[in-house]
Amino acid sequence: MIEINHLDVVFGHGHKLFHAVRDLALKIERGQSYGLVGESGSGKTTVLRALAGLLAGVARVSGEMQVAGESLQGQNRSREFRRRVQMVFQDPYGSLHPRHTVDTILSEPARVHRLDRIEDRVVQALEEVGLDASFRFRYPHQISGGQRQRVSVARALITDPEIVLLDEPTSALDVSVQAEVLNLLMRLKRDHGLTYVLVSHNLAVVAHMCEALSVMQNGSVVETMNVKQLRDHTPTTPYTRQLLTASLGYDRQAIDAFEEFA
Repeated sequence: MIEINHLDVVFGHGHKLFHAVRDLALKIERGQSYGLVGESGSGKTTVLRALAGLLAGVARVSGEMQVAGESLQGQNRSREFRRRVQMVFQDPYGSLHPRHTVDTILSEPARVHRLDRIEDRVVQALEEVGLDASFRFRYPHQISGGQRQRVSVARALITDPEIVLLDEPTSALDVSVQAEVLNLLMRLKRDHGLTYVLVSHNLAVVAHMCEALSVMQNGSVVETMNVKQLRDHTPTTPYTRQLLTASLGYDRQAIDAFEEFA
């Protein structure tokens, strides 16, 4: 479904140049949930943004990217691509327009893509994410963080996509709400036959959601593994072993033994 080869992303120029992604390769099968994990600044979100075409005029992007056999050139994306590939952002507070009602937020992508039965689509999308029609005319500040993220998921679904890019979709939510949203995403994937690319620093979330994952460090993939290896704690690289140890919680003795990775 998605194939990326030799992806490089560079921000800035001269002494301010920052090489965010280096020679990255990924292959994601149709219907798969694929995780990208790593510490902050490892390049995970940049990969999603490059794939979605959100870095035009911001960064220099090179390499080969294909979605369902369609070759993507530069950061320009066709209308059809933007219908088939949707993104759910990390911050449910910042990703929804504060002066637009939920109805307007959900209707806009349907109008952009010239879809029919817009009102019916809005109501159906809300119901699919566990919200009733009474939420249509509320503003983002009138609903909770978990409900806002559900609206963000509904907005992604409104165009009937095949691929959903998930950028830390639960990290801004309370733990109890995180579980609800993760279970919602799992159900929607099953019901709609979606392909997910999930960025997260939370390895428990990745183990719950994904079949395979790549571990990133300083813009490069250092290890690719299946979820069984993740659950069994059998990585092959020192960096991934240390990342797994850190994910288990604070352990002073383990931290004292940590290495510095350049």
